[in-house]
Amino acid sequence: MKKSERLNDMIRYLNGREFFNLHDLMDKYDISKSTALRDIHSLEQLGMPIFSEHGRHGRYGILKNRLLSPIVFTMDEVYALYFAMLTLEAYQSTPFHLSVNKLGEKFEHCLSDKQLQQIRSMRKVLQFEMVQHAHVSRYLDRILKSILQESSCTIQYRKNMQTSYHVQFFKISAKFGQWYASGIELSTQQYRVFRCDRITSVEEVEAEAPFTIDELLHRSLEIYQSKHSIDFEVEILEQAKDLFYKEHYPSMSLDCGKKTVIRGFYNPGEEAFIADYLMRYGSSVVSVKPESLRRMIQDRAERLLHHYQQL
Repeated sequence: MKKSERLNDMIRYLNGREFFNLHDLMDKYDISKSTALRDIHSLEQLGMPIFSEHGRHGRYGILKNRLLSPIVFTMDEVYALYFAMLTLEAYQSTPFHLSVNKLGEKFEHCLSDKQLQQIRSMRKVLQFEMVQHAHVSRYLDRILKSILQESSCTIQYRKNMQTSYHVQFFKISAKFGQWYASGIELSTQQYRVFRCDRITSVEEVEAEAPFTIDELLHRSLEIYQSKHSIDFEVEILEQAKDLFYKEHYPSMSLDCGKKTVIRGFYNPGEEAFIADYLMRYGSSVVSVKPESLRRMIQDRAERLLHHYQQL
């Protein structure tokens, strides 16, 4: 471990301690007594409020009435954080109250002119594939707050018509250019996924929610799979597995053994959704089970062919 990395780790380690001695540092970082003394001196130079107590049982202490020195990042870490922040530019909405442009400006003000020039040069040559999130999701912050507080909400949701749901949310995800919120509809105990831009209001319910976040996360796939769900297996060509990695759903998995097989399940009424998804694999599909799913994909392909023949 480099000295700069060790000092950063020491700051975090000592932040939760009121007192420490040389052997604490020597044992944790496998360093000599002289190196531990030099590291303590370096921490003091960085502004960490360390004092020493002399005597037979001497030790070091940290003044708790002063702020500890900030974590020092290496330039590689600064660059990584900066470019991670840039991914937020793709989002029309976030669960946080912030302006991405202002956040970028604040970050750049912390850099020297030379570092800023380096980052701007890197932006020209580094490209990140980001899906643009064009739709506004107004209630991401309230949904996140309800999850963290383990509370339930009454929401208004507009798809084909406006519908009210009493939901306990437990997960927010960003996929395919959209924000989604997963939750359990408490009146039916049914697992649901809501597209967040279609949520038109969120009202927190004061009554205690029946589940913890961990319980819902653990049960989510079990809740989603109904008793009448249908298993499917679709063999694809090995080179088509990249399509799966780019886009798939929680009810699916990929087995890359002797054959490359997509396995999963769908509930009654979801056949068309699964068929539309599998059509993306085109001629890379080798076989489809069950037969009813294969026929549905074939029917969709014939209708698509007929459409183009009529153009």
